[in-house]
Amino acid sequence: MLRISSVENLRYPVSCSFHFTCLRTSTENDKTFSEKLANGPRFEDFLKDKKYDGKLKLEKGESGRLRLPPWLKTEIPIGKSYSNLKAQLRQLRLSTVCEEARCPNIGECWGGGSHGTATATIMLMGDTCTRGCRFCSVKTARVPPPLDAEEPVNTASAITDWGLDYVVLTSVDRDDLKDGGASHIASTVKELKKRSNILVECLVPDFRGNEDCVATIVNSNLDVYAHNIETVERLTPFVRDRRAQYRQSLAVLKAAKKLNPKLITKSSIMLGLGETDEEVEQTMRDLRDVGVDALTLGQYMQPTKRHLKVIEYVTPEKFKAWEKLGNELGFLYTASGPLVRSSYKAGEYFLTNILKQRKKSQRIDDQSSLETRTKDIV
Repeated sequence: MLRISSVENLRYPVSCSFHFTCLRTSTENDKTFSEKLANGPRFEDFLKDKKYDGKLKLEKGESGRLRLPPWLKTEIPIGKSYSNLKAQLRQLRLSTVCEEARCPNIGECWGGGSHGTATATIMLMGDTCTRGCRFCSVKTARVPPPLDAEEPVNTASAITDWGLDYVVLTSVDRDDLKDGGASHIASTVKELKKRSNILVECLVPDFRGNEDCVATIVNSNLDVYAHNIETVERLTPFVRDRRAQYRQSLAVLKAAKKLNPKLITKSSIMLGLGETDEEVEQTMRDLRDVGVDALTLGQYMQPTKRHLKVIEYVTPEKFKAWEKLGNELGFLYTASGPLVRSSYKAGEYFLTNILKQRKKSQRIDDQSSLETRTKDIV
């Protein structure tokens, strides 16, 4: 998927699949990164009424659906930015996970919100998935259409022309392909790196646990390896496709870190499906145990009546508590909030600064090493 945004203004809601994110240099160059984060919007800013007396959780065996609490109500997609972005994506014949997955943030992201930050999410390898997770409304088929061999080059060319600084690529699952599409995704990353110094995050499938496929992605020279655990272990068989397994996802993230310890790894958890606090905490600990660096937690939203019902609407205060725990557990970055999705603008801004600092430090170390060797020779 492809997401476009600018770092001049940060906004909470983000996309949840393949996307390109543009993080442009802020015009307020005199401010430090910490100051910008501190002065940015907080979740309370999105709440029209902090006190809500409505029902937030279904009891066991209870039918019906919960009413949407005020902090999850979003505006109808309108505005010039929304219309322009939609027209541009149609012209490029790009599929968006924003539309396919019925993301509740589409109006906020495409419309740019009050800060004018436009965001879109595009999927690589088409709009049809081979899996049928019970939380996702992306269409499925046993054998989707064949891959577009020109997609890596065309996608990279488009992103380069847009002048993006940070890109997140994701895709549908393609179990019909021998390598699950790993080489196709890797080719797109290589094409991007060939054309610019853009930072690349890949939100990828589990490739059925095949470490060779994981290695293909890791060796593509990407900067952030993302794979979503989605939910707690107990609920995984009921929430995700039967081919997606909790321990398998952990193994994939562990393998990526083992292949390149310097690589930032990232995952995401949906809340509101009936999980307990103890299970969420255990999932967070499991992710840290396999070296995951960045974590996002967001509210599950039922895309259609055919999909899993929301069991509970988690309050912003509870999300804040999970963010605090994430920081205590040692994640480099924890994004936690009702409208947070697996891709998170402030998170990408934060990761961008980490990556740039790492690259800068590496250049300094390389220069120092070169100077030392030169002195030894002399």
